Amino acid sequence: MTGAPFILELGTEEMPAGFLAPLERQLATDLTQALETARIQAAPVRTASTPRRLIVFCPSMDQHQQEVEELFIGPPWKAAFGSDGQPLKPALGFASGHGVEPSQLFAHDTPKGAYAAVRKQVGGGRSTDILPGLLAEIIAGLSFPKKMRWADGDTAFGRPLRWILCLLGGDVVDVRFAGVVADRMTYGHRVMGRGPWNVREAGEFFSILADQGKVVLESDVRRKTVIAQGDELAAGRKARIVWKDRLLDEVTQLVEHPVAVLAEYDPSFLELPREVLLTSMEQHQKSFGVEDESGSLLPNFLTVINLRPKDEQLVRKGWERVLRARLEDARFFFQVDCRASSTTWLDMLESVVFLAPLGSMGDKCRRLERLTGVLAERFLPESRVQAARAGLLAKMDLVSEMVKEFAELQGAMGGIYARRQGEAEEVALALAEHYLPAGPDSPVPTTRLGALLAMADKADTLTGCFGLDMTPTGANDPYALRRAALGICRIIMEHSLRLDLEKLLQDAQGAYGPISWKVAPEESRAKLMDFFGQRLKAYFQGQGYPTRIVDAAVGAGFAYVCALRARVEALLSFSKEPEFTASVQTFKRVANIIRKQAAENVDGSSLSGVCDEALLVEPQEKALAEAWRAIVPRWEEMAAQDRYADMLALLLEIKPYVDDLFGHVMVMCPETELRVNRLNLLKSLVDRFEVLADFPALQV
Repeated sequence: MTGAPFILELGTEEMPAGFLAPLERQLATDLTQALETARIQAAPVRTASTPRRLIVFCPSMDQHQQEVEELFIGPPWKAAFGSDGQPLKPALGFASGHGVEPSQLFAHDTPKGAYAAVRKQVGGGRSTDILPGLLAEIIAGLSFPKKMRWADGDTAFGRPLRWILCLLGGDVVDVRFAGVVADRMTYGHRVMGRGPWNVREAGEFFSILADQGKVVLESDVRRKTVIAQGDELAAGRKARIVWKDRLLDEVTQLVEHPVAVLAEYDPSFLELPREVLLTSMEQHQKSFGVEDESGSLLPNFLTVINLRPKDEQLVRKGWERVLRARLEDARFFFQVDCRASSTTWLDMLESVVFLAPLGSMGDKCRRLERLTGVLAERFLPESRVQAARAGLLAKMDLVSEMVKEFAELQGAMGGIYARRQGEAEEVALALAEHYLPAGPDSPVPTTRLGALLAMADKADTLTGCFGLDMTPTGANDPYALRRAALGICRIIMEHSLRLDLEKLLQDAQGAYGPISWKVAPEESRAKLMDFFGQRLKAYFQGQGYPTRIVDAAVGAGFAYVCALRARVEALLSFSKEPEFTASVQTFKRVANIIRKQAAENVDGSSLSGVCDEALLVEPQEKALAEAWRAIVPRWEEMAAQDRYADMLALLLEIKPYVDDLFGHVMVMCPETELRVNRLNLLKSLVDRFEVLADFPALQV
């Protein structure tokens, strides 16, 4: 069979930038799987996209389906053929249905007996006959955050579909979708190379689109082009561009022919805070700031346009005029805010609702004042006063004019305004950081006070929502509670805080004072702890830790999140030891024995974990008790220092004694006194080793 290049292009009205990357991934996955199912061999699939097109390309695809021999089983042999060997009606029908003679049928043995069967060569169809239905199904299955309908059609798609190009070699693949029929015509850049352009053969597509259509198809190439052009323009002024990866990704997906333009704004706007200037450029103009070698902003910005203009100066003036209007608004808001005071804003927060049953934002600030102060007593006692002050002022910027206009500046503006109003620098930094982390890859607060305030804020929201039974369901999480829980865990780990998670939640509940909860505080905390446990499992698994290691570590307790991280790492290292499997099996057996006794309430209720050495009879149990007595002091010292790797090493020391006990002594002997004493000896081990891992969960 011969291979030929394959190309599918879906031409649309401009797609939102955020749609494109997920669509590329889905197209690649779906086409690869569909080709495999259809038995059409092809080289690895590649994808590309611009705002006006989705491309899936294969350098070489077989023009015919693979042929394979398949076995088809029909009626039972005894029903298909008579005793004289002549075919009966069931055999004749089966043979006719498969286009073969009855003489070609044979007996195929199965567990249920012999059946009439036939082997046939299937496949070998032309790829151009198979691909249309396959591709139409893939196109119809594409996922969009939002879909739209157009004209009088009923088909929903991300944006109106304008053309389909689909070629296998030089042949058009007859794909049809939403009333559009595939052909060999493509369209280039709207202004610089509109087209249409005739593509005679799939392999010519890329050169035609680039040379005649003036489209830079690959997003990586567009991204590198923007960076190279921007850096070159900035270097001419001995400056550098303030690149933001997320904005760069978005800009890359907004253009088909990127051209960077360096523009200016009035230097008087530099009186505005850096955060305000950059946000005005980035959010409203999709433009980048420019700074000098010392990191100070310059009165310049870099924008990316979607064509090479005839008069670049005219284009530049248009962008400068629009940004100036934005910056004038920002300056007005800033000046108004600077005339206000924190007292005024705190009064205004009394009329801003947090969550209706939970009071106002003013109420929330007073809770944060108390809770942040409590946390500071444990972790930052020298800043107890500043911590309480930071909690009280945490939400004051929500009523500022600047944050009303630029919601993404909440927190940052609180820090700026606090500093201008004479608050301590420590307080200002904490206000600026307390919304962090904003996502799984976002940084956590850098200052200790910022970390404490961020935890207090998130814990207050979590306990309030869970107390009102407003828990996340499925993908629905309107108050970002999953992000808040993970944020608390990341802050604890990255700041190495020895903090009891359940105590934090209890303190957060206590800060609410008398309130009518829908869920009792004890039940709410239990649900919250389970919620945190699930988030921690997802977090560590997302970091690449094996599921059984994570489950075993979390199953042993996670109230101290820092200790959990250390245990996960220690267990992972221990799992690579040659004795890991045997050790886990031994202590899984010990744990199961004790759990069974407790569950059946036979001897479990009387187990204290204290062994009476006077009742030790067999030499193996005496040896275990003596060895364990020598290990316990070392264990306690290591446990106090969270030296989990060393504690797991002690497990290897005691394992031979435990194995010897099981090999020679009947733990569940008939004599009650001896049995309970032996169980107490084992429980003494379990009580300590269960802080390392839930050994049964390791499932070795």
